[in-house]
Amino acid sequence: MFGRERIELKTPEQVLLMRRAGLVVADAHAAIRAAVVPGARTRDLDAVAAGVLADAGAASSFLGYHGYPAVLCVSVNDEVVHGIPGDRVLEPGDVVSADFGAVVDGWHGDAAFSMVVPGTEGTDERAADDDLVATTKAAMWAGIAALARGERLGAVGEAVEEVVDAAQAAGLNGGVHYGIVEEYVGHGIGTAMHQPPDVLNYRARDRGPRLRPGMCLAIEPMIVRGSRETAVLEDDWTVVTTDGSRAAHWEHTVALHEGGIWVLTAPDGGAAELGALGVEIAALD
Repeated sequence: MFGRERIELKTPEQVLLMRRAGLVVADAHAAIRAAVVPGARTRDLDAVAAGVLADAGAASSFLGYHGYPAVLCVSVNDEVVHGIPGDRVLEPGDVVSADFGAVVDGWHGDAAFSMVVPGTEGTDERAADDDLVATTKAAMWAGIAALARGERLGAVGEAVEEVVDAAQAAGLNGGVHYGIVEEYVGHGIGTAMHQPPDVLNYRARDRGPRLRPGMCLAIEPMIVRGSRETAVLEDDWTVVTTDGSRAAHWEHTVALHEGGIWVLTAPDGGAAELGALGVEIAALD
């Protein structure tokens, strides 16, 4: 009733601390990608991520968060987000989404990626899953680019939806509707993993707060090859599509500062992907 929640604005020095956490996340992603092979168990991926944290002397953003039991979320096929690692064995053609967060000196970094387990190249189903992963990734980068160009946070959701609409118009997904999951959105990040403001992945009447230097945001669209409707399994964590359709999830932690935009969880700061969209990064280091 008293307006928006207060947004934590970071100093350049604090952004540099978050960059350290972001690079731990980037290292973990590289190690996890290499471990996503047929026959691997999802708990094996969690062990790889835990090893990166230990080597870096960093803490997990996820372990113990509201009782979450692992350092990594691994969601497979119809699992959208928050999948708990366990004994599930990865099969060729599975769509795997890995979400990971690290804490360095009290500051968080958070990012996610999706990929298809090797072994089904050349099939129609593989092509559709590759399109899903690529569309979700493109939507994330479009949302990040919108932060550099927009005046209000709602520009992110508009950009994400434009990419999904274009993919649909191009006939991707075999003509089946792509759904943008609405219950789970991006967020502010800093001294806590989840902070105000919420970052919507779809158009909304409320344009959101004005973009300001010092904002650090996690941009994370989740897109499915069917209905956007979801449910939570009995483990109280794993979110699945209600129609069994496959899902993809991409995320990066991004800083806005006086000089411009910097993707804290990308090794190159987002230079390559944003450069292709006509946006230059502004690294502080």
